[in-house]
Amino acid sequence: MNRNLAFRTIVLSFSTLLLIGCSNNGRNYKNSSRATGWSINDKNGGFQANTDYKEQEAAPGLIFIEGGTFTMGRVQDDVMHDWNNTPTQQHVQSFYMDETEVTNLMYLEYLDYLKKVFPPEQANYRNIYYGALPDTLVWRNRLGFNETMTENYLRHPAYARYPVVGVSWIQAVEFGNWRTNRYNEYVLEQEGYTQKGAKYNVDAESTFDTYTYLQAPSLTYGGQDDVIRGGKASERREKANTPKASADNPGGSEAKDIYVQMKDGIISTTKYRLPTEAEWEYAALGLVGLREYNVYRGRKKYPWDGAYTRSGNRKTRGDQLANFKQGDGDYGGIAGWSDDNADITAEIKSYEPNDYGLYDMAGNVSEWVADVYRPIVDDEFNDFNYFRGNVYTKNAINDDGTVKVLTTEDIVYDTLENGKIVARNLPGEILQVPVDDNETYLRTQFSESDNRNFRDGDKQSTRYYQSFSDSDSPNDRMYDSPINKISAGEDGLTKEYDKANDRTTLIDDEVRVYKGGSWRDREYWLDPAQRRYLPQTMATDDIGFRNAMSRVGSKSTSNKTPRN
Repeated sequence: MNRNLAFRTIVLSFSTLLLIGCSNNGRNYKNSSRATGWSINDKNGGFQANTDYKEQEAAPGLIFIEGGTFTMGRVQDDVMHDWNNTPTQQHVQSFYMDETEVTNLMYLEYLDYLKKVFPPEQANYRNIYYGALPDTLVWRNRLGFNETMTENYLRHPAYARYPVVGVSWIQAVEFGNWRTNRYNEYVLEQEGYTQKGAKYNVDAESTFDTYTYLQAPSLTYGGQDDVIRGGKASERREKANTPKASADNPGGSEAKDIYVQMKDGIISTTKYRLPTEAEWEYAALGLVGLREYNVYRGRKKYPWDGAYTRSGNRKTRGDQLANFKQGDGDYGGIAGWSDDNADITAEIKSYEPNDYGLYDMAGNVSEWVADVYRPIVDDEFNDFNYFRGNVYTKNAINDDGTVKVLTTEDIVYDTLENGKIVARNLPGEILQVPVDDNETYLRTQFSESDNRNFRDGDKQSTRYYQSFSDSDSPNDRMYDSPINKISAGEDGLTKEYDKANDRTTLIDDEVRVYKGGSWRDREYWLDPAQRRYLPQTMATDDIGFRNAMSRVGSKSTSNKTPRN
């Protein structure tokens, strides 16, 4: 009996010591600072933080893509010998990507919002809506009868689940910005911080912008306080953060930290955007299906396994695995036995997804990516999250130190070289200006705002460069692309086409990469490594897009254990 009592005493003592050791000398540091020992989230004040944050949730439509290393560029025979995608080893951080291409229905929701908030009947807003409209005339062919698609493809419900086309790179970027704001607006309402139904009762002077809310929340929704703080969670937060009256503070004081902030982790601080070229290619390959321990077992020519475009599975043997052009005049096979069940684009999810669960990463439509095109991927300078296209900006600041939020009087329109007019900014956004010497002085990572032509297109890259010369002659350019001019006058737009006969390329800082084969392409272009380019202002009937979103936090969403 005494022996059992002594044993139990020893076990209890050991457990107590273990618990004390694990809690850092008896202190529970989950809600206290490891820096100062002060309490975190103390009711009496002090530092407040979200100590229970789990991890980022996938936003609507997105699938998690765990990052890693891969061989970017062509790994099959280079029959064209164009040297524009030689293999390089790259590492991509984890991110999220749209399960499917953006559809006509999704884009129509965007257009409907713009039409209601910025009525095109009002001259000041007209080009916001019209600048976002897809170009339906891309379907026309001088020797083809395609008026059915011209008139119906975007808006008819028969094509609602088909990928949107006729959208330029610029329009695709603006769609992502709109989508980000609408998602976060929805989250704030669902979590009870803003007034219920607020998202349906906005106009041009009372819109919501994510980054305005994070940095100047009282200026969102046009400064309507009952809307911004109209939810039950907002009321509870205000009550909890209102200092009570005391002997030193008889009247109490105003509540602090009453708005959702970045540190709360409630709304998404990373936005819907176009994927980078490296992200798109990595996701399209779906190499996760070829992984053995920490090594890839092989290389892939297509998003699916194997070197052929037809299925080898018993039930679907012989079926095409993507929507593409199979030969001259053959876009879908023989009537009654279609090879890919589509002659133009196909409805999303018509074919099997790749190993990441992404649909149509080959065929259907090619897709815009974020990168400015250059013939060479400069892996000597960077092999981590490779991207060419950085233009760094910062918030414009008023004289009183506050951020400058744009009003309906501050809308600036750009006239593109193709004559289309688009809004450069929208009311409710924070005005962005290029970074200057305050941010670039003595930095090693960057020295200027615009880095699109860094190491390939800037003056230092050209054979004409002289360090002692300040010449801005067009002949100093590395790429002699056409210079088309367009100007606005009393009689409308004046267009001056570049009539020079010695132009040899279209490459400049305004051309963007697009990836993947389309319904118009032969199987050669289905290889995810293939890359082509087009001016960012142009649109076609075979280029669409999908969105991506950066991941914050851990690389993986699951706990991994080493295998023996």
